[in-house]
Amino acid sequence: MATNAATLAKTGKFGDLRRRLVFLLLALVVYRVGAHIPVPGINPDQLAALFQGQQGGILSLFNMFSGGALSRFTVFALGIMPYISASIIMQLMTYVVPTFEQMKKEGEAGRRKITQYTRYGALGLAIFQSFSIAVALESSAGLVISPGFGFRITAMVSLTAGSMFLMWLGEQITERGLGNGISILIFAGIAAGLPGAIGGLLELVRTGAMNVIVAMVIVVVVAAVTYFVVFVERGQRKILVNYARRQVGNKVYGGQSSHLPLKLNMAGVIPPIFASSIILLPATVVGWFSAGEGGFGWIRDIASALRPGEPIYVMLYAAAIIFFCFFYTALVFNSRETADNLKKSGAFIPGIRPGDQTARYIDKILVRLTLAGAVYITFVCLLPEFLILKYNVPFYFGGTSLLIIVVVTMDFMAQVQNYMMSQQYESLLKKANFKTS
Repeated sequence: MATNAATLAKTGKFGDLRRRLVFLLLALVVYRVGAHIPVPGINPDQLAALFQGQQGGILSLFNMFSGGALSRFTVFALGIMPYISASIIMQLMTYVVPTFEQMKKEGEAGRRKITQYTRYGALGLAIFQSFSIAVALESSAGLVISPGFGFRITAMVSLTAGSMFLMWLGEQITERGLGNGISILIFAGIAAGLPGAIGGLLELVRTGAMNVIVAMVIVVVVAAVTYFVVFVERGQRKILVNYARRQVGNKVYGGQSSHLPLKLNMAGVIPPIFASSIILLPATVVGWFSAGEGGFGWIRDIASALRPGEPIYVMLYAAAIIFFCFFYTALVFNSRETADNLKKSGAFIPGIRPGDQTARYIDKILVRLTLAGAVYITFVCLLPEFLILKYNVPFYFGGTSLLIIVVVTMDFMAQVQNYMMSQQYESLLKKANFKTS
């Protein structure tokens, strides 16, 4: 009987995990199929020519996040970016608007309200972005087959519905699959371009456009940078925290030690995303205005100076990354609130007085960690720029894309391990035949 119970528990454990993995794979299949369903009314040849002329611009950045759906102008062209933008905006609002700050402190009920407002915000952004894209496409001669009100409505409905479906699909992956659904979708979009990029590298070697030694060096550099990113992302600064002893009746509580972990890269992938968007958007708009002939030479010069690889772009990009590292870290981690929580729970840092001194001590450590993390992110984001210019690397392996791939993969593997450990613990209890009174 005990053997049968253990077998059933083991079968149920792996059966549930298998169901979650199958659901995740089927959801990704649906995502990739939708990324190839085009919106009606677009000339594909003209669209390909448009993206060919916008290499390295903000369109390339958004196209990477959408898994190529934007370059094909499919129903998933907007991707999950409206929801991500709305989430970031709502996160900022919880720090600057008292009403949303109060919602954040209400626990699960407040979180549900914030999630609902985030969905409404994502819908509004999707409608606005789809309308803007439709109008922008109509301004390009020959790109839209039948410009007018009908095309705008078709594009708005198709793109908005696709973005909302991806938002729903991401939530379903989180609930019924494994990992964070939104992150998994972004990961799938970026990873979808890797086979074609590897094929392009092999094609360059086959045709003699790239030396075999150079290709091997590029592969080694990619592996080394990936290892470096994994190593840094796992880095933490653990601050020792002691709990004061207190006696309640005949029992003594506390007297234990713990750690307050602070990640080296507290801001995650947000700084390079913000930095790229802020710098590439003006450059792309300036490039559109300077497309024709006339007295716009100085505008063309500005657009050229803001292209990836140019010295001005590199300096602005690095400065923006460092700024957003400090800015976003200050938003997501409140040292004053952390110090107050430690004080309320009877915890203290050895040698540091609770309250203001604890907050200043945490701030001091956090500034050093953020500076190191900012330098690390800047290095990872700028290295691919130089390799692309120097060796004409046919794919973008670093920067935001590499950070997202590594972080999502690490989070996914951690959740799989935690899930299996929890299931093994439950199976152990069933095998031991523990009974609750």
